[in-house]
Amino acid sequence: MTTSNASRSRRSRRLLQSVLSLDDFEVHARKHLPKPLYGYIAGASETNASLKRNAKAFDAYSFQTRVLRDVSSRSMKTRLLGQTYEAPFGIAPMGISALMAYRGDLVLAKGAEESGIPMIMSGSSLIRLEDVAAAAPRTWFQAYLPGEADRIAALVDRVANAGFGTLVLTVDTAALANRENNIRSGFSTPLRPSLRLAWEGISHPRWTVGTFLRTIARHGVPHFENSYATRGAPIIASNVMRDFGRKDHLNWAHLEQIRQRWKGHLVVKGILHPDDAVYAADLGADAVIVSNHGGRQLDGAIAPLKALPPIARRINGRIPVMIDGSFRRGTDIIKALALGADFVFVGRPFLYAASVGGRHGVVKAAEILKSELHRNMALLGVTSIDEVSEEHIFS
Repeated sequence: MTTSNASRSRRSRRLLQSVLSLDDFEVHARKHLPKPLYGYIAGASETNASLKRNAKAFDAYSFQTRVLRDVSSRSMKTRLLGQTYEAPFGIAPMGISALMAYRGDLVLAKGAEESGIPMIMSGSSLIRLEDVAAAAPRTWFQAYLPGEADRIAALVDRVANAGFGTLVLTVDTAALANRENNIRSGFSTPLRPSLRLAWEGISHPRWTVGTFLRTIARHGVPHFENSYATRGAPIIASNVMRDFGRKDHLNWAHLEQIRQRWKGHLVVKGILHPDDAVYAADLGADAVIVSNHGGRQLDGAIAPLKALPPIARRINGRIPVMIDGSFRRGTDIIKALALGADFVFVGRPFLYAASVGGRHGVVKAAEILKSELHRNMALLGVTSIDEVSEEHIFS
């Protein structure tokens, strides 16, 4: 280990010792990251109404505990899509993670693998999907697909050839969201050099040296590597937005095409209406993720936790129902499980953890949630995740 790596490792260990909850990671990341990058992670669309509703939704539910149940043998292990995981949660897909943490997608994937949970790699990532699949074989891949049969087929084949077993199709991006908060914080696509960005680099030396300059020196200017079957544009290219082209013509027929071509597990992400969940199941989806994109698409959309119960009732055991959106505590996860979710995905906190603590930060974040869940199960009076039900919550 070089001197600089050893120094980074010591700082990381000291920082992680002070972290007691997932929210603590955000406090440290806000100091560590340049303002435009922190703003990109933390912000949502327009007035942030959807993001606020996501977090507020948990307050509507309280717990009704059971006692004297002998919970000494309790276990969080969860069976999902043919795999057994150490806990009922995983890491949600997050774009451009490699700008926030050095080799961010690899860090998240390896941390998830070490923790025994799944990680979904984002289609708007800066590291080749083949590299991530080789390093962490149980990783899932999430795609943003246009309604063009040939481009869909080419990317699906690339993902399959890389060895991924689960493909996640995100369907709530028919139009690019109004991310005015990104502009206010100084973030832009493409990234444009400016005096403001230069000052952010100077004033955040640990990120600049440990992530930005280290990336440039070892791997060159980051590109959007996985938007389609071929390499995309660099993040500083004026034509980078071609990788985020129109998806307003994507429809159910394209899902049928993907289902016919993709032989692995197929998950549809971005469901908020029960009819859409049923339709996805009818067309062969193996699972759905109830999600409003972390509040980053339609401002004012229903919170996933509120949308979950009617969707779970309509699916009624046909396929797993998963969910994401402002999960920060083990109690949040238990509320979702009680309302009908089979699995939960957590996004922003894991990226904050990766940015300040690397792979060890990701593992620490998972350990915190596991510890909270293990304790919560005892206090709730259950010994397995399957026992959590509506009888345990009160609204």
